[in-house]
Amino acid sequence: MKWISPWRLKKLGILGMNARNRDFIGRYNTRQMYPLVDNKLKTKLLTEEYGLATPALRLVVSEQHAISHIEQQLYDLDGFAIKPAKGSGGKGILVITGRHGENFIKASGAEIGIEEIRRHMSNTLAGLYSLGGKPDVVIVEDLIEFDDIFDGYSHEGVPDIRIVVFKGYPVMAMLRLATHASDGKANLHQGAVGVGLDIATGRCLKAVQFGLGVSLHPDTKKPLNEIKVPGWRDMLVLASRCYEMTGLGYIGTDIVLDKSRGPQLLELNARPGLAIQVANGLGLVPRLRELETLKLRQHKTPESRVDYVMETFAEPLPAKPA
Repeated sequence: MKWISPWRLKKLGILGMNARNRDFIGRYNTRQMYPLVDNKLKTKLLTEEYGLATPALRLVVSEQHAISHIEQQLYDLDGFAIKPAKGSGGKGILVITGRHGENFIKASGAEIGIEEIRRHMSNTLAGLYSLGGKPDVVIVEDLIEFDDIFDGYSHEGVPDIRIVVFKGYPVMAMLRLATHASDGKANLHQGAVGVGLDIATGRCLKAVQFGLGVSLHPDTKKPLNEIKVPGWRDMLVLASRCYEMTGLGYIGTDIVLDKSRGPQLLELNARPGLAIQVANGLGLVPRLRELETLKLRQHKTPESRVDYVMETFAEPLPAKPA
């Protein structure tokens, strides 16, 4: 990967980790509010309370003895996702897409029995996937059926959209596409493809894998520059509403597009990563500083904030070939 000097990064408006932690996370995120987003169960309950669209919570398992008869509670669920409440980076998520007799079918197509699900839940409760290895809680939620618009753009996993929100304004977005290298997870560090999205239209700006530009999905070979997310404004409004819900000024919102239910909020992150800038080929600093100059509560609704950024931060359309 080509080395870039700190001076060049600053000129490009790239936000570094120290500046992010000091100027934005430390300044705009009240620490006492962190548990609302660090714990997926608390996020889920808060999201439902505020009426934001999110996959329905089906089951909560908080004690080991509750696992022994868990098959009775899973019996009527054809597809579901099992998650650790305090997990991070996609660790500990088990996606079940269907049933075959007594067995459960994973996203990869492999079949597992109820004993493997019990073992996974037991490990989750013991803290195997949680931050710091602390005891955890298992949540089971509805499975996302991703929109046909993303057909062929993801390997096994569901594509999700990360939108960074600052003071209630969506400032930058990327689509994360699972690959064989990322083992079906939408995690850029594990090899998922990051597609930078124009904040005004939801169309592809550029795409990267392992920090390097790509034009085709590495597994399906579909051209990435054809991507344009439908219902884009609705998705931005959903992300913007998370500001009032959490009281956090600098957050990452992870949203998926369900085939029948539309945009759904998956989870929130009080310390969103910085790779979104690589995927967009743009730095966050100019947009963040622009928003800092706005008068307090200049745009009082999520809709007005979204309209402002769609007009202010629109990227020019690429030039057509001669």
